[in-house]
Amino acid sequence: MKPAPFKYLRAGSVEEAVAALAEHGEEAKVLAGGQSLVPLMNLRLATPGVLVDVNGIAELSGVRANGALELGAMTRQLAAERAPATAAAAPLVAEALRHVAHVGVRSRGTVGGSLAHADPAAELPAVLVALGGEVVARGPGGERTIAAEELFAGYFTTSLGPDELLTAVRVPRADGALRTGFAEVARRPGDFALAGAAVAVRLGADGSCESARIALFGVADRPLRARGAEEALARRTLDDAALRDAQDATSEGLETRGDGHASAEYRREVAGVLVRRALAQAAGEGRTR
Repeated sequence: MKPAPFKYLRAGSVEEAVAALAEHGEEAKVLAGGQSLVPLMNLRLATPGVLVDVNGIAELSGVRANGALELGAMTRQLAAERAPATAAAAPLVAEALRHVAHVGVRSRGTVGGSLAHADPAAELPAVLVALGGEVVARGPGGERTIAAEELFAGYFTTSLGPDELLTAVRVPRADGALRTGFAEVARRPGDFALAGAAVAVRLGADGSCESARIALFGVADRPLRARGAEEALARRTLDDAALRDAQDATSEGLETRGDGHASAEYRREVAGVLVRRALAQAAGEGRTR
């Protein structure tokens, strides 16, 4: 199929892009990597009247790790995955990116585009939540930062205004006390995840858990904190008993969704298993997937 007719605008700067979004409002969509938007347009599931192409804005690309890890919104996922600064500052980001679709998709898809698209089965939104990251957005009124947990509002919906452009992603730098893990289940490598978990656990000097952030994806309309599992780990070492309790706490009472790919019951059970696997990875028991 072919997309519905649209007007194409190529922005040469962030200011031009923001001005175009402000002028056209809800009719406009940002064209970044195009790996999600273009297929939706071809199927006429998305019919924007105006495309604002931001691929020519050089300042939106790049990986920087001066303190926090900062990724320009237009940084290609493959470039972020392979950047030494990503692995050094936020190894969970590098690990998760390896699970995103296929290499060809990651070579075009962008970090900011994935977050702005807000697919509930996507890896990066959950990772950003688990790490307590934030995004930077620019609009007619200036720049603002949005915490990850305040960014995702529902299925393919964020708290970004129609006249705001996501410009950067920031993740706190990992230190020696932070242990992270990632696990997901998909029908085939590169498919959308049926369920997944990203975990970030901070250990004290005695090896016990001081804090934990566990984010689930593919199970709800947005990344979901597994707060019961987080509480189950409080002041405990990451031994088998603690991991088992975190698994049980994840599955108990989890309100998830069923569809043509997996039932709600399956996702509920698998979410707990994936939390345990990701925590085992964080505990250094091996890279389980």
